[in-house]
Amino acid sequence: MILALTLAQVIGAVPITRLGQSLPTTIFLRLLVAFRTAALGAVALLAHFAAPFIWLVACSALAGAVTGAAFGYLRAVLNELTPSEKLPRALGIAATLNEVTFVLAPVLASGLGTISPVFGVLALAALGALPALLVPTVRSAPTDDVHAPDASVINRVILLWLICAAAGGSTVAALEIGAVGLALQFGYAPAMAILFTVPLCVASVAGGIWVSVRNRMATRKAVLLQLAIMAVGAITVALQVSMALTVIGAILVGAVLAPLGTYYSLVLDTLAPPNKRPEVFALLRTANSVGVIVASAVMTAVSLSMALIVVSCLMVAVVMVVGLAGKTPSA
Repeated sequence: MILALTLAQVIGAVPITRLGQSLPTTIFLRLLVAFRTAALGAVALLAHFAAPFIWLVACSALAGAVTGAAFGYLRAVLNELTPSEKLPRALGIAATLNEVTFVLAPVLASGLGTISPVFGVLALAALGALPALLVPTVRSAPTDDVHAPDASVINRVILLWLICAAAGGSTVAALEIGAVGLALQFGYAPAMAILFTVPLCVASVAGGIWVSVRNRMATRKAVLLQLAIMAVGAITVALQVSMALTVIGAILVGAVLAPLGTYYSLVLDTLAPPNKRPEVFALLRTANSVGVIVASAVMTAVSLSMALIVVSCLMVAVVMVVGLAGKTPSA
């Protein structure tokens, strides 16, 4: 079901985002959120009535298909609600809340699941519907766009940052998915996987707070340094020299997660044509999902240690590419 949801998100991000080009941004956002809520509600009801599993997979795919587009439009709405000089702070706060949600959502789901798994899914679906109710209506000014409505917005520079987002997503996914395996390799019980995931999330929250307080777009050199820190953290985890060093590696990865995500969002904001921003932001979300898929596929095909080495090599390659691209005027 998770695989179907993620693959559908990757496939549906751009086509579904383009469907809303003729509609007001917030109106289409509300439609996407309502559709996703209905799909998740259908998953819960089908599970309650013991429907064939394929139907649950299909509804999960429907929910995932609109997730990338919903993120793209939600991010585009933020531009209308936030002055440009305060946008880094807003994105830092969003990154912080995202990590807090990542930590608390499984706990909430588990607690509600003790009452009823169906009730847990319905409750989380209802919480996911809040953006449709809380996002205020904004009226975007008409923009002139030299691109054809169905033209691709991806150029070399945009692709560079999407690749960086995918590499970072694969690094984080490898740590989160492999946390249980890491705990076992160090002789701990599977539940001790939190020794890796919690420090990563806490460091990410701290990074989001730092971005919010700083309220400034990072320089290219700072971004290169942050990518290098993530690569060092990934290598440290891959080496598995000791428990302490592996946790430190996870902290290094988490510490730069929010700053890098904020930079990607801000730089793509400047690179995307105004009325193509939802599409580019949807691609950013899709890039992260692709990173998760890559990490999952590698960890399925090879051992945990080898998978962590592959992910580390991806991060090193990204650092080198960004470093070389920074020496060219067009980058």
